[in-house]
Amino acid sequence: MPPLHRSGRSARAGARPLARGATVLAAALALLSPLAGVAPAAPAAAQETAVADAGVRVNTQAALGRLSGTARGVNAAIWDSHMNDPEVAGLMKAADVGAMRYPGGSYADIYHWKTHTAPGGYVAPGTGFDAFMGTVRATGAQPILIANYGSGTPEEAADWVRYANVTKDYDAKYWEIGNEIYGNGHYGSGWEHDEHEDKSPREYARQVRAYAAAMKAVDPTVKIGAVLTTPGQWPDGVVAGGDAGDWNHTVLSEVTDVIDFVSVHWYAGGSDTTAHDAMDRLAGLPGELREVRSQLDRYAGADSPRIGIALTEINTNTGGARLTARPNGLFAADAMMTALENGVFTVDWWDTHNGAGQITTVDGETDYGDMGMLSSGTCTGDVCEPAPNTPFHPYYGMKMTSELGSAGDTMVATESSAQDVSAHAVLRRDGRLSVLLVNKNPDAARTVDLEYAGFTPSGAAPVVSRYARGDSDITEVTGEAASASQVTVPPYALLTVTLEPRPGTGPGASAAGTPGTPRLEAVTDTTARLSWEGAAGAARYLVQERDGAHTRLVGETTTGTSVTLRNLPPGSTHTVNVLAADASGRLSAPSLPLTFTTGTPADATCAVTYHRDTSWGNGFVATVTVRNLSDTPITGWTVDWDWPADRQSVSSGWNATFHQTGRHVRVTAPEGAGPLAPDGGSTASFGFVGANDGPNPDPTAFRLNGTVCSRG
Repeated sequence: MPPLHRSGRSARAGARPLARGATVLAAALALLSPLAGVAPAAPAAAQETAVADAGVRVNTQAALGRLSGTARGVNAAIWDSHMNDPEVAGLMKAADVGAMRYPGGSYADIYHWKTHTAPGGYVAPGTGFDAFMGTVRATGAQPILIANYGSGTPEEAADWVRYANVTKDYDAKYWEIGNEIYGNGHYGSGWEHDEHEDKSPREYARQVRAYAAAMKAVDPTVKIGAVLTTPGQWPDGVVAGGDAGDWNHTVLSEVTDVIDFVSVHWYAGGSDTTAHDAMDRLAGLPGELREVRSQLDRYAGADSPRIGIALTEINTNTGGARLTARPNGLFAADAMMTALENGVFTVDWWDTHNGAGQITTVDGETDYGDMGMLSSGTCTGDVCEPAPNTPFHPYYGMKMTSELGSAGDTMVATESSAQDVSAHAVLRRDGRLSVLLVNKNPDAARTVDLEYAGFTPSGAAPVVSRYARGDSDITEVTGEAASASQVTVPPYALLTVTLEPRPGTGPGASAAGTPGTPRLEAVTDTTARLSWEGAAGAARYLVQERDGAHTRLVGETTTGTSVTLRNLPPGSTHTVNVLAADASGRLSAPSLPLTFTTGTPADATCAVTYHRDTSWGNGFVATVTVRNLSDTPITGWTVDWDWPADRQSVSSGWNATFHQTGRHVRVTAPEGAGPLAPDGGSTASFGFVGANDGPNPDPTAFRLNGTVCSRG
């Protein structure tokens, strides 16, 4: 049989350190607005309330984003002989799959669509582009196509666009330029085929511009995607010899005016036998995606919101064990919703079919070590998978997310008090609220108290969907211990609760429409001016800041569609939504969110330069230089900053004394250091070796002896 392809992963196993990150929710802010108060859950008739061991808060006034039609996606590969089996379209349609990526990871850079060949690789019969599009159309999905960068040309890609959208009228919108091109050997490890003599990020950027021009000349409506490294994962941050910057910063500095989205991949990793480690690593994904958006903000400026983020490959690990069993089903649901809530428009599982790998036993079941969602019917030794297209647990994890909502519905903030219970929620356009609970504990059920802000459930019994041990599919359950205020989630299970709003409550009862997404018009060190498109029927607008699943009122206006937020801390990051109130005070649905960071004072009495000298994915060396701009000398200085992400740290340093508590770093002058001369007459410089187990954004604000400095 042909060798199984894992998007080039087996070729680079161990080539990069896997990032581990953790996002810890900040302390909850008190709700300052009476309109944002917590709605009591309606009591359940004839049901005693059990003692809960977890609590989940849902805030429907804190929007995280809207589900797109391409939200749930899968990868398809030309070496997969079952790619276009008739059963595939039916299964994917049942899971509301809206995106199918082709022709298969690293194979994209050896694949020539006209001849349906991949020199050096295996091409299964019946996997040509037209056959693939038949499955896409039967599913009701949108293709995400990878143009051959490694051995192709802009002209070949343009011809593919012409065939797809002019000749065949397939209306294929999304086109990536290459797969993981940063893996072409430029950084010392090569798994991605690339025949360009120059394999640098600058050349890739130049070629992206050429591909975009050629492809959009054929069809101006196509959306072009550039490949980025995932922040915190190798080779993110690495600067190769002769390059001025790392991959992402080099590419984005050259292409933001011609691309429509960027593509990143995320594999959690983990080494334990139950995949708990991989599920724990999900806590780092929001920070990594936020860093992608920050990079887009830096280089695209006001045009950044136009450029989407696609997570075009995701799984627990890159081949081996713990892939088809129940824990990876829990991971699939949790990971897909986590990614969608943090700004991506599509999450594409790797992959539809893959093939048997390392055989293990997980949760009492055989794990076939197969990265596919559906069985390919292959064997490892004398252990064979079930019949082709039999769904594995990750398929049901993805399918459970479709119980939450569909395109156009709004994801809203949740917060869980229990580490082993994850929560996600969607406010549907018809006013219903769906809450997904993931119990990652294999041994114990979890009784969860549900609390709502901005939503009042009716007295009707909720609709409950479950995927637990013993279930062969997503199962609607009745008579279970479930009410609007409390549910019990079986061990190692997924549970979705869908609630009706109390009549006369919620956004549907308001005469005001939903405001537009706020825009950042101007920002200083302590202020931010926001504006938004108005909503019909609005008598006033409220700007609310989100912290976890809590919101507080930070701005309000009755006279227009803009507001200036004041007294913000320098270098601080804020996420806000806008709501409209009608003449009776009833609130609309929230706008989509805006996240922004304040700057540092331009006229400060000190200046700090922070320079990352080198980086290797999970570690770096940085130099900090301090100047005193006041008119008096400073003796005995201290410099303070806070890391923007968890698991950033100082490992060792020189020319100063370093101390870190949590995210906070304090650096003190070395013994015998001379004074800092006034008016910038002298500088103090120190350096350190840092570590980052996840994204590594620069600190946003430095303080010299307690005074906020400008960035030099």
